[in-house]
Amino acid sequence: MKLSEIAERLQCELQGNTDPVITDLKPIDEAGPQDLTFVSNKKYFAKLPTTRAAAVILPSDAPSVPLPSLRTDNPDLAVAQVLGWLYPPYEPPEGIHPTAVVSSSASIGAHVFIGPYAVIGDDVVIGDHARIFAQVVIYPEVRIGHHFTAHAGAIVRERVVIGNRVVLQSGVVVGGDGFGYVPLPDGSIMPKPQAGIVELQDEVELGANTTIDRATVGTTRVRQGTKIDNLVQIGHGSDVGAYAFICAQAGLAGSTTLEDRVQLGGQVGVAGHLTVGKNTMVVAQSGIPNDVPANSVIGGYPAVNVLSWRRTSAALPKLPELLRRVRKLEKALAALQKETE
Repeated sequence: MKLSEIAERLQCELQGNTDPVITDLKPIDEAGPQDLTFVSNKKYFAKLPTTRAAAVILPSDAPSVPLPSLRTDNPDLAVAQVLGWLYPPYEPPEGIHPTAVVSSSASIGAHVFIGPYAVIGDDVVIGDHARIFAQVVIYPEVRIGHHFTAHAGAIVRERVVIGNRVVLQSGVVVGGDGFGYVPLPDGSIMPKPQAGIVELQDEVELGANTTIDRATVGTTRVRQGTKIDNLVQIGHGSDVGAYAFICAQAGLAGSTTLEDRVQLGGQVGVAGHLTVGKNTMVVAQSGIPNDVPANSVIGGYPAVNVLSWRRTSAALPKLPELLRRVRKLEKALAALQKETE
C-alpha cells in the first residue's frame, strides 16, 4: 500500500516529496525502509533522525521532520486504522466442526463458525456471524446476540445474557458463582446460592482470564462499549457503566457501581457497596474504600485527589530526616526551657 493511499484513507495531511510503498507498521526503533512508524508522545521525537522507517505518523502540530509524514489530530486512531488494514482479523470458515457438541435444542444463527471441541448447551440462542473457537463452553439457556466472538477456552455459564458484537478473549469466565457464604453458629460455612445472572451489553470486550461473577439475586451488568483488560475480577451484583476502561488486575468487590466512562488503572481495588461517579479516573494500584464523586481524578490508598496524593508521596521519603530534625529541635527547646527555669 502506497503512503499516499494510506493518507487518503485516513483523510490526513501527507508531508514529504516521496511516496514509498508501505508493507508494515512498526515501533520507531524497529522500523525499516518499507515500514511506517508513529510518534504520539513528544519524548520520542528525538529518535526520528535515526529511524530507518519509510514514513511516520505524527500529531498535526509536530515539527518538520526529514522523512515523509502523515499529520493527524489523533495519531492513536490513525495507528489503529492502519493496523486494521495491514492485519485484518482472522476469519475462520463458516460451519460447525465435527468434534463440537451442539445441543439439538440450541438455536444457532446464520454464517456461524463453531470450532473443535466447543460445547453449546440446551436452549442456547446464538445470533448470526458468531465465531466460537476451540473448547469454548456455553452453558444452557444462554442468550447471545449477533457478531459474537469467543476465543479458545472461554466459558459462559447458564442463563447469561450477551448483546451484539461482544468479544471474549481466551480464559474468560462469565457467570461464575459469586463469593457468597454464610458463617454458621457452629463455625462452619454454608455457600449462599448464586441465583442471579450476568448481562453483557453490546460491544463489551473482556480480556484474557477475566471473570464476571453472577449476582446472588438480580444481575451483574457490564454496560455498552466497556472494555475490560486481562485478569480483572468483577464481583457479584456489580454494575459497570457504559464506555468504561478497566485495566489489568483490577478488582471490584460485590455490589460496586461504576458509572459511565470511569477509567481504572491496573491493580485498582474497589471495596464494594459503593459508587464511583462518571468520568472518574483512578491511578494504578489505588484503593477505593468510599464513594467517589463524578469527574474525580484520584490515586493512592485511601484514594484521594491525585494532586494531594502526589504531594504526599513526594513527602514520604523526607519523613525520616524531618523526624530527626524535629527530635533535635525538641531536645534544644527542652534544654532552653531548663536554662530559663
